Amino acid sequence: MTQLTAPKSDIIPDIPKRGMPVTIITGFLGSGKTTLLNQILQNKEDLKVAVLVNEFGDINIDSQLLISTDDDMMELSNGCICCTINDGLVDAVYRILERDERIDYMVIETTGVADPLPIVLTFLGTELRDLTNIDSILTLVDAEAFNSEHFQSEAALKQINYGDIILLNKTDLVGEEKLVELESFVKETKAGAKILRTCHGKVALPLILDVDLTPKEEYSSLIEEDSHEHHHHDHHDHHEHHDHHDHHDHHDHHHHSNHLENDGFISISFQSDKPFDVHKFETFLNEEMPENVFRAKGILWFSDSELRHIFQLSGPRYQLNADEWSTTNRQNQLVFIGRNLDKNEIYSQLNNCLL
Repeated sequence: MTQLTAPKSDIIPDIPKRGMPVTIITGFLGSGKTTLLNQILQNKEDLKVAVLVNEFGDINIDSQLLISTDDDMMELSNGCICCTINDGLVDAVYRILERDERIDYMVIETTGVADPLPIVLTFLGTELRDLTNIDSILTLVDAEAFNSEHFQSEAALKQINYGDIILLNKTDLVGEEKLVELESFVKETKAGAKILRTCHGKVALPLILDVDLTPKEEYSSLIEEDSHEHHHHDHHDHHEHHDHHDHHDHHDHHHHSNHLENDGFISISFQSDKPFDVHKFETFLNEEMPENVFRAKGILWFSDSELRHIFQLSGPRYQLNADEWSTTNRQNQLVFIGRNLDKNEIYSQLNNCLL
């Protein structure tokens, strides 16, 4: 593992982690972001890694699927953090920077429908630019599911456009011809991007951490444009950061993203304190679920099993994996993401699966 640069704590004593490297993990729905994040956490050796997880939905499923991160994980507020540069993201970063204990690295997992640009501008166009160092944007691509249909999504294309490292994931599900085709497309879309092939998100950490690949100078014109829009809001100095976090006058950021509206994505969340009948739920998945569900995930409770079941659906492919419950409070938690979804219809179908 490469040695990370030590924080420059002598410059601003009350921000002990000045210069902390930040990696942003992005990628379209179901591409394997949480799996990659788990790989990082499992192989980080003696690094202390802080994790920020953002989900597009009322229930944060991904945070429940991460391996233990002690107290170094924060869930960002409901919704997509790139749509508005909101207080939730900046506050979470400051809470990590202001901790007394050692933290070497920050990793942010975005939603599958995130536009990375406003997130980058939050770091490079605000006071955070002097306190953190954007190391790279990692974009995961589902090698099997990726096709021209992805570009009915504005977000999917932007994730590649702004990716410093493109991870072609799930390579075990496709042949060499498809991989070469994908690599060619990525090279045409983002010249100079570093392309890595991965399976189950497994990649040597020195290839993706402490690589300093984000070309910060290339964002300068966008930052300048943004500062002209909001220069009246940025006259306070760094030492005001502790005064109730009054440093965020950037929530109305000029470069907020309209991609959710443009793409037409919506999220539907479902919870129940009653178990599912496994056969009824299987019928729902195979025969009743709307075709325009792109992504679904959840923690499932079946009446005939003592185990919890982790549900993952990406396009036409889904899987159920069983493990032990980590809590005595069992319940069903599901999130569906897609276009033109009928919330009442999905609620009705799922309620019919309950005992």
